[in-house]
Amino acid sequence: MNSNPLIFPLNQELIANRYRLKHLLGRGGMGEVFLADDTLLGDTPVAIKFLSQTIVEAKIQDSFAREALLSAVLSQKSIHIVRAYDYGLSNYGKLYYVMEYLSGKTLKDLIPIDLPLFLTIIRQICLGLHSAHQGINLDGKIQPLIHRDIKPANIMVIPDPILGQMIKILDFGVAKFLNYTEVVTTNKEFSGTLPYCSPEQLEGEELDNRSDIYSLGVMMFEMLTGQKPWQPDTNYFGAWYRAHLFEKPNTIAQISPQLELPDQLNDLIMACINKKRSNRPQSVAKILQVLDKITWELNNQQSSPVNSEKKATLLPHISSGLPVSVEKSCWHTTWPHDKPFEEIVFPHIVDTELGHVTAIWLMLSKQEIQVRTHPTRYNQFVFITTPHPMLMWITVLYNRDLGPKWLPCYLDMQNPYNLKLISRLAEYERYPIIIFNLELPHICANVLSSSIAPAQRQMLNNWVQQSQQLLPSNQAALGKKLLRQQYQQMQPQILQHLESLIQ
Repeated sequence: MNSNPLIFPLNQELIANRYRLKHLLGRGGMGEVFLADDTLLGDTPVAIKFLSQTIVEAKIQDSFAREALLSAVLSQKSIHIVRAYDYGLSNYGKLYYVMEYLSGKTLKDLIPIDLPLFLTIIRQICLGLHSAHQGINLDGKIQPLIHRDIKPANIMVIPDPILGQMIKILDFGVAKFLNYTEVVTTNKEFSGTLPYCSPEQLEGEELDNRSDIYSLGVMMFEMLTGQKPWQPDTNYFGAWYRAHLFEKPNTIAQISPQLELPDQLNDLIMACINKKRSNRPQSVAKILQVLDKITWELNNQQSSPVNSEKKATLLPHISSGLPVSVEKSCWHTTWPHDKPFEEIVFPHIVDTELGHVTAIWLMLSKQEIQVRTHPTRYNQFVFITTPHPMLMWITVLYNRDLGPKWLPCYLDMQNPYNLKLISRLAEYERYPIIIFNLELPHICANVLSSSIAPAQRQMLNNWVQQSQQLLPSNQAALGKKLLRQQYQQMQPQILQHLESLIQ
């Protein structure tokens, strides 16, 4: 096993007869990352990470294959974990895995950050970690995953055409694999990045999810202050070993006295970096509960009593066309815990006095909400059965001066929850469009509705029944890609129709 730099004839040789390397994106302790074209998918850009070690032992190769598989399955479970596609061993003896190409910045490039952005980012990171710690079902067994190397350099903040910005956690599973290779080569069970390692990680003990929570705490401290809780004289192992195991961390107030943070947040961060596992939050779910409570309290502090009174007064005077009880329920909804605070659109069920009602939920900036108070609304549905049963639900908010606000949703019709969504949607003449503030406080700012013609509702019911009769398929990604292409072709015709409606 060695760790020589990689030398490849770029733009010539194909990796696995499929991936054409273009240029080096970055180099680190774990290996090198290249931009490549996936020639089997029309030169779709992907990123390929080659691990630094040259591996010849079959046992280690099997371990890597298992970790790569776990990582790939996990990436299908959470949108906040980088999507892994493929893995293998190159002709040069380097293990590699293929992942989605992300064009953005690492969290390391952005810190320190202010409190609102901190709450937005850390919540998404926690959602990804929580999903991994809960585990994935592989061969009938739940396999929890621990990252082992949570740090700002492993968090990507990327632009997204629908979400605005999204957080992605990098290198899940690979850290555990590297840990295994270190055991083989050095007989010392340690891997990770020293400033973020938990005490038990430095001691070579068996790790659980609380080790990631410790690293998360160090990172949260740094996100707000720009510095780590300890400032050792050197960056050598011994100095960080003493810091993590024996030295008391600085407080946030000592590093950044000008910061005004909620006491609960300060206490949460310091609890995460407690040297004893039993004194830390025992799960990321507990951290999410505290973060959501902090966000809720900040929202209430920033909500004007006058505005709250005005909102309560306006609720009985319904103008959206929805039944009064339905609109009241929409106004009282709160943003779902598993969704990021971003410009995102998704369908979700609202519990009302009339029963479960399917609604479109979205976030917009306060400025855009103010200028789109009375848009023309339009919707359309498209369904395909092959290569996978998928439904595209398009809602458009249109103002002549502002243009369209496109709200497309793609639903896998083999998913039981999506079948329920569409069945409920077909029951009512109108569906709610619930709009939340992107800025703090993240509260409901407007409720609109869009009508569904009787023929559309019957069509939706037919598609639900048809989907239940189809054979299982695993081509959801391809089905979504085909619908997106159709969506792009439909947009000019939809705009022309909307123009005719307001002439």
